[in-house]
Amino acid sequence: MGPLDAIFHFVNFLAPALGMALILPTLVRVVWFRALKSVSWALMARRIAAVGVGVLVVGVVVLGRDGAMLTYAALVLASAGTVWWTAFRGRR
Repeated sequence: MGPLDAIFHFVNFLAPALGMALILPTLVRVVWFRALKSVSWALMARRIAAVGVGVLVVGVVVLGRDGAMLTYAALVLASAGTVWWTAFRGRR
């Protein structure tokens, strides 16, 4: 594998986590507009991206390969948990 192929492979490995980090905060803000006025979109995106990349790395280590549906399911659940933790934790 050449250097350019390695870069493409790495970017494609991170794409699901980064895609979730861009799309999810936007959709959450549409649904809970008033409740999320005080929460920064960039903060939510950074946290979702960090957790998502961590989940993908753990998925590769535990399952031994990239692209397993179990890893993607864990990515969705971890992203939802991160949104809850960032946006709604401690609110009443």
